[in-house]
Amino acid sequence: MFRGNRIFLACIYWAFVLYVFVPLILMVLMGFKDSKFIGFPIRSWTLDWYTGVFADAEVISTFGYSVAIAVLSTLISIFVGTWIAVLLEGRKFTGRGVTFGLTVLPALVPGIISAIAFRIYARYLGIEPGMGAIIWAHAVHNVPFVVLVVMARLSTLPKSQIEAARDLGADPLVAFMRITLPYLVPAILGASIFCLLLSFDDFVRSFFLGGYDPTLPVLIFAKLRSGMSPEINAIATVALVLTAAIGIWAERFTRRMNKEN
Repeated sequence: MFRGNRIFLACIYWAFVLYVFVPLILMVLMGFKDSKFIGFPIRSWTLDWYTGVFADAEVISTFGYSVAIAVLSTLISIFVGTWIAVLLEGRKFTGRGVTFGLTVLPALVPGIISAIAFRIYARYLGIEPGMGAIIWAHAVHNVPFVVLVVMARLSTLPKSQIEAARDLGADPLVAFMRITLPYLVPAILGASIFCLLLSFDDFVRSFFLGGYDPTLPVLIFAKLRSGMSPEINAIATVALVLTAAIGIWAERFTRRMNKEN
């Protein structure tokens, strides 16, 4: 019976692996097809679609635009989320549960509902669609993830270290800067990478709040409306490789920092 359970679980695992990776593999392969149309069979191979991606000024500028939005929204969400996590973790005050619930709410609201709400509220505030509106929406959406990651790290911080710093004369700010913040660096780095990738790949909020300059997901969507082409596969593959490389590096770097601490 035990062996049968292991075989059953192994089958489920490999079925899940195939479900996730087969579409990605097909996407990558189609980027090398020497034809203007996607589909099998692939009779000849080419790198022209990839060289075209790096030679396309629109794609390069859009990529830089998406990276700038991701970096700025991540910086805002890290700053706000870290302080909220410090406020919530280890402190008891009236309304703590409500504060926590409101903080994580943006992560629970469906993307389309969130995007519509942001668009209406931005218009009410007089914020024009564009880079600023996208950064604001992405930052609000990313804050809950920062709070959850940082709170999890804070829960393992030995309180004796902070108490020792206070006994030695350090005020709360000095104790935070010298004890708490260095301890939070792995969590902050992990949350930063997650927020960067989340913002870079965000389509719905970018679509509803974007101006004339599209982000990379919006550009890919616009190209899809004119028909499937290996160029789209090439763009998506380059983005996939870059994001996967950043994620793998961040995971290894964070694991190494956790071991050192």
